[in-house]
Amino acid sequence: MTGDGTRAVRAGLPAAEPYQPPLPGPVLAAHFHLPGDPADAPYGYGREGNPTWTALERAVAELESPGHEAHAVVFPSGMAAASAVLTGLLRPGDTTVLPSDGYQLLPRVRERLETTGVRVRTAPTGGDAQLDALSPRDALAAPGAGDVRLLWLETPSNPGLDVCDIRRLAEAAHARGALVAVDNSLATPLGQRPLDLGADLSVASGTKAFSGHGDVLLGYVACRDAQLAGEIRRWRTQTGAILGPMEAWLAHRGLATLHLRVDRQQTNALAVAAALAEAPEVTGLRYPGLPGDPAHAVAARQMRRFGGVVSFVLPDRDHAERFLAALRLVDDATSFGGVRSTAERRGRWGGDAVPEGFVRLSAGVEDPEDLAADVRQALGVARAEVSRGAPGAT
Repeated sequence: MTGDGTRAVRAGLPAAEPYQPPLPGPVLAAHFHLPGDPADAPYGYGREGNPTWTALERAVAELESPGHEAHAVVFPSGMAAASAVLTGLLRPGDTTVLPSDGYQLLPRVRERLETTGVRVRTAPTGGDAQLDALSPRDALAAPGAGDVRLLWLETPSNPGLDVCDIRRLAEAAHARGALVAVDNSLATPLGQRPLDLGADLSVASGTKAFSGHGDVLLGYVACRDAQLAGEIRRWRTQTGAILGPMEAWLAHRGLATLHLRVDRQQTNALAVAAALAEAPEVTGLRYPGLPGDPAHAVAARQMRRFGGVVSFVLPDRDHAERFLAALRLVDDATSFGGVRSTAERRGRWGGDAVPEGFVRLSAGVEDPEDLAADVRQALGVARAEVSRGAPGAT
């Protein structure tokens, strides 16, 4: 049994050949002109398949489901992967349950689904709300309204970092004949394996920690059911939602350091959380790896690493912006999971139900002592500026 590091370094690589690089360069041809019968060719038109995609898909499958036969389909973004599941598998009359506290583009997906006749329910992550949404009390009010086709989970949720029990929810959903998809973007396959916990599909934005360098847009869907994977792949071919071979190659190249990155990011997130916990003006501190976090017990059962994202609330917008402006090692930027630490006031986008002073911080791979010191000094600067009524940050 190999460890995560060994697996990440070798995932998806072809058999070694003398004098050849371990990971072949990207195949950039849009289509192939091959002799013989096209029906026998391993690759044809570029929208249907590419050798560079295939290598990355093998790697994703090995990481998401080690020891089991699995299938992965890569996409040009996380939203493309999510759309392949939500709009590719759901039909008019189906019902789906989405997280009410998940990624902010999900409400827009809901609007599109409802225009096609798909019923949508929402429930917050954590507790029993998602379980209750599978069999609502008013299910008999409309014929078929109680028949859920797909339960979509996002755990840990973004940006609130709540956690739900995947195994428990998957068992309940399967008992009702529903599929279960888990957004695994924040955890990565080295932090959480939804397929091992009973989910049917693991979906991720590889733009985040999976690729980790802020230079690739990427998404994927992984599953163990070949027929399900075939439906997702057909959706990709028919819609043209295809990943560029260079992006596929860059993401695959970066996997060799995935275990190193997520280990350091977890260490740094804990250091940041400890520094934040010391500040009296900080409230609502969330990180699943903290023993005192409300979701820690569930996270500890199903997560192998707790990720690199911390969320917390400062007293108001002005205080949060002063804090962000005072940071020296942490960039004021959106997204998460990169090698450089970032933080932002989520309320600036208007799509999340969070307080004005809510901050999401993504720990990078800097030295933990330096990162914690930077957070402490920024808290001190913001505190001093607020107390003396200095002009607000811009």
